Formats: sequence, C-alpha cells, structure tokens
Amino acid sequence: MNEIHPTAVIDPSVKIGDNVRIGAYTVIQGDCSIGDGCWIDSNVKIGRWTTIGAGSRIYFGALVGDDPQDHRFKEGTRAYTRIGSGTTIREYVTIHRSPFPEGETVVGDGTLLMAFVHVGHDARIGNRVTAANHTAFSGHVVVGDGAVLSGYVLIHQFCRIGDIAMVGGRTIIRQDIPPYCMLAENEHICGPNVVGLRRNGFDPEQRAVIRRIIKDYFFRRLNSANALEKIEQEYPDSPEARRFVDFIRRTERGIMPGDPALIALGGSHLQDHEEEMN
Repeated sequence: MNEIHPTAVIDPSVKIGDNVRIGAYTVIQGDCSIGDGCWIDSNVKIGRWTTIGAGSRIYFGALVGDDPQDHRFKEGTRAYTRIGSGTTIREYVTIHRSPFPEGETVVGDGTLLMAFVHVGHDARIGNRVTAANHTAFSGHVVVGDGAVLSGYVLIHQFCRIGDIAMVGGRTIIRQDIPPYCMLAENEHICGPNVVGLRRNGFDPEQRAVIRRIIKDYFFRRLNSANALEKIEQEYPDSPEARRFVDFIRRTERGIMPGDPALIALGGSHLQDHEEEMN
C-alpha cells in the first residue's frame, strides 16, 4: 500500500511501485518510474524521464533528473536519469540529466550520496559508491564500483575514478585515479586503498599483487609505458593487474601523480603499511 501526501504533485504518467512513500510538496514530473519500497521525503523534485530503483531513499530538498547546467541544452530534449536500487540520496543533492538526445546520467545500486553532493550531466556513478558532503562530480565523470570519496572533493569533467579507489577530502581531481588507489589530501597517490580492499573481500594474495603493481607504477621512477610493461610481464594471470593496466591505457586526461616524497623512498612504505594493517 502506497502512502502519498495529498500535497504532492505527481504527473498522471508516473509509474509508482508498491509500498512507496512520498512526502509533502514533492513534485514528480512526467514519464518517471518509482520502484517498489522507495521513500521520498517532502520538498523533493524529480524531473522528467527519471527512473528510481526499488528501495531507494531520497531526502528533503533533493533535485533528481532536472535540466542540466549546459548552454547546449534545449528545452524538451528527451534525456534520462537512472538511479539504481537501494541508493540513498541525502538532503539537497542535485543530479542533472543529459543535454543530449537519448543521453543519460546514471547512479548505480547501493550508492550513498551525502548532503549537497552534485552529479553533473552524463556522469556515471557506479554501484556501492560513497560520496561525502559537498563533493561535486562534473559532467561526464565516471566512477567505478565501490569507490569512496571524502567531503568537498571537486572532480573535473571527463575524469575517471577506478573501482575501490579512495579519495581524500578537500581535493581537486584533474586527472584519472586508477582502480584500488588511495589519493591523499595532498592530491597525490600514496598507495593502495587497503581498508577498501579488505572490505570488498580481496584476499592477502590479491592485496599483495595490488600493492606491488601500485609500487611499480607510481614509486619506481619508471615511465608509464615501462611500468605497464613490467606489470603485464610479472602478473599475466592477475585480473587485478589487467584491470589496472587497461584503465591506465584508456586514459585521456592522464593519471594523478604519485607522492614525490614516497617516490624518493622507492615505495618502501607500502610493505610496512600492509604489515601494520594485518
């Protein structure tokens, strides 16, 4: 049984699943779909052509699927916003649909966008991503599954953040961050996301390979081509190494740099850090 406040304004074309709650003064425009078990707070606006997956929660003042902030946008352009299942969108989050016909902005399953997060048009945020308060994803940003972004992170257009990467707070992301990496608050890669790897079920052998490939790429004073060749030769059967190498080879903006102080140490800090975490 649905529970919809009488002041909510919902277009007749909206498809609403079972056991949905919609609060006061919420507006849902036409051609939207709200999945089973969703909870939508008061004073939320959901723009046209938006899909909300089952079990998602949207808090007070959020704006999901409205017009993009782009000079190329033309009124009436049919474009989409797709929110996965079990995703939480906290207060005053803004998510904009694409300005391009049939384009889409996507947020995956089980993702948490904390208060005041902005997701720009055509961004693709993966599953189980966590983005803390005031983080801003510019247009066309791509974020892999399981990534964690601390608060007040600013991400340039077209940047990519790999699976299970961790980004420190108050950072500006100008280039890509490969899978499994941790970016410190000084805006340099400092090693693997050890805690994230453990939480995502990577065993000690997998973590050891990831630690070594990050050391080879960022902290051995090798150029990119030589580092990638070394990784491929030494770990031909590792899916983690292949994912890391493939991600870097597809970069268009380049890769965020390693910490110069740690490069001077040759990456010796990585082994010690992993042992401390055991």
